[in-house]
Amino acid sequence: QAFFCLLLCIPWGSSCPPSCQCTERAGEKAVLCSSQHLEEIPKDIPKDVVFLKLDANSITRIPSNAFRHLSHLQEIDLSRNAIEKIDRAAFKGVAAGLRTLDLSSNRIRSIPKEALLALNAKLRLANNPWHCECALQEVLWEARLDLDSIQDITCHTAPREEYVGKPLLQVLDAGVNFCSVRQRTTDVAMFITMFGWFAMVIVYVICYVRHNREDSCKHVDYLKSLPSAQAHAE
Repeated sequence: QAFFCLLLCIPWGSSCPPSCQCTERAGEKAVLCSSQHLEEIPKDIPKDVVFLKLDANSITRIPSNAFRHLSHLQEIDLSRNAIEKIDRAAFKGVAAGLRTLDLSSNRIRSIPKEALLALNAKLRLANNPWHCECALQEVLWEARLDLDSIQDITCHTAPREEYVGKPLLQVLDAGVNFCSVRQRTTDVAMFITMFGWFAMVIVYVICYVRHNREDSCKHVDYLKSLPSAQAHAE
C-alpha cells in the first residue's frame, strides 16, 4: 500500500507554476496565468508549453531570455499588463517558432527593434502610449503586424505636435519619415560640432599670431633702444 501511495504522490510530467492552470488543447500544453496579479514572468513554466497566457497581470518588464527554455512555445499573450521595458534579447530562443505575440494594452513607449524584427510571429502592439520614432517605424514596415489592430498603433508623443493622437500608419502614409528626421538631426549636430572645433582653431591661430606679433614688436623696440642707451653712457 505504501508503494502505491508513493506512486500516486509522484508528480507526472512538468510542474505547473503557482496561481496558473496547466491544461491541454488538441494535445498541446497550455499554461493559463490570466488575472493572477503577477508582477513578473513565472520562472517555472513547463518546458513543453505551446500556449502561454499571461494577460491582465501587473508585469512591468520582459527581461532578456525570459522564454529561452520554452522551445515549443508558439503563442504568448502579454496583453493588459503594465509593461514599460522590453530588453533586446527578450524573445531570444523562441523567435523561430513563435506564431503570435500580443503586447497590446500595456505602457510601452518604445521598444528595441532588435527584439521584434527577429520574430516571425504576428504582432499585436495596439493601445500603447507609443513615442513615434525611427525604431517604431522600422518595426511597422518590417515586422508581421496584426492587420486588425494596426490602426490602433497611435502616436502618444512625437517630434511634432501635429502627429500626436494620430495612427502611426496614417502619419507615415502622409509622407513623414522619422528615420530621415533623425538623420538630419544627427547631421546638424555633427555640423555644429565641426563648426565649433573650426572656430576654436581659428581663435587659437589668431591669438598665436597676435602674441607673436606683440613679442616681435617688443623685441624691435628693445633693439632700437640699444644705440641711444650706449650714446647716453658715453
